[in-house]
Amino acid sequence: MSAAYDLYQEQILDHYKHPRNKGPLPDATYNAHDSNPLCGDEVVLHLKVDASRVAEVRFEGQGCAISQASASMLTTMLKGIPVADAQTLDREAILKKLGIPLSAVRLKCALLSLHVLKLALGKTSDVGT
Repeated sequence: MSAAYDLYQEQILDHYKHPRNKGPLPDATYNAHDSNPLCGDEVVLHLKVDASRVAEVRFEGQGCAISQASASMLTTMLKGIPVADAQTLDREAILKKLGIPLSAVRLKCALLSLHVLKLALGKTSDVGT
């Protein structure tokens, strides 16, 4: 494997072991939850919107390293951006952030948090899972 692949794997493990923005957000503007019944991954996303920007974001959940690291990474991408930009995030943005090739099963894990974001913002677009 390449050095870049190893770096991305380390980044995923770091987000899994030391998740960013994990925990409840009592005064959230938007909340959504979903799970993958096939593997047990679960993600709850909380967004606080102020002046059309994501002022604060938190996630809760459990599951494999890919699903939880992906949720952690997504929160770092969301904080401070306009809601309109959050609504346009797509699978490619998540997959680029993860940086490693994924099987079809792992793809569902990686995209669960994006799906939950779309649910929270009232978007029902397919995220390609």
